[in-house]
Amino acid sequence: MKTIILTLAIALLGITTFAQTNKQSKKTHQTIVIVPGAWSDPSAWAFVEPLLKAKGFDVITVNLPGHGKDSTSFANISLQSYVDAVKTAIGEKDNIILVGHSMAGIIISQVAEDMPGQIKKLVYVAAFLPKTGESLLTLAQTDADAHVGKYLQINKETGSADIAKNGIIDAFAADAPQPVQEIVVASVKAEPLAPLATPVNLTDARFGSVVKIYIHTLNDHTVSYKLQQKMVAATNVKKEYSLNSSHTPFLSMPDKLAEIISKEAK
Repeated sequence: MKTIILTLAIALLGITTFAQTNKQSKKTHQTIVIVPGAWSDPSAWAFVEPLLKAKGFDVITVNLPGHGKDSTSFANISLQSYVDAVKTAIGEKDNIILVGHSMAGIIISQVAEDMPGQIKKLVYVAAFLPKTGESLLTLAQTDADAHVGKYLQINKETGSADIAKNGIIDAFAADAPQPVQEIVVASVKAEPLAPLATPVNLTDARFGSVVKIYIHTLNDHTVSYKLQQKMVAATNVKKEYSLNSSHTPFLSMPDKLAEIISKEAK
């Protein structure tokens, strides 16, 4: 799927020109670690990765347990599983720019609590930005403007949450090119429930010490702009950006998103 999406990106979004323009950029060797959100995997970031690499950054996109080709049983997946996967990807590296989309805002927050000395910045992309004791579900339940609820399909027997096929584009990718929308609809798979309901444990001394950047998505039907503003207002966010996009700017405007991330990574 990653190859297919990247081919579409070249044809539809003109990223080749962008990459060629920047391929002579000075190598920074700054590491950007990207954590995809729920119902997603690293292939969704295939538009953005080459743009960041062309700028000279090392890029690691984490495949969370139970996502993509990983077949870990949902019964064995927890929020800690996600956090551990990200920490493993980081390893001994430091000065990390840790990017989280949507659900991954919960994950990167807990990672920063666990290893604040290795994280230079947290970049939240249309992401849940929790306070200690909050989970994705507790935040999502306050979001009256989100569309996801009417498409959500919960299966208690399998411990999973899915999105109805007819709601995927509306919820996630209303402004993406049609061929990309078709791929998104075909690729969405069920999400384990347990991590969504698990609260984070954050402290001012550790999580609070890490610089936070928030990228708002103004036409978001999954994490509404109103909720984004509310979460940012409740947290010490150093800088905010806004994109006139749906929940997935990495599909609809990867060049603009990559430019913001690269700017903050310098």
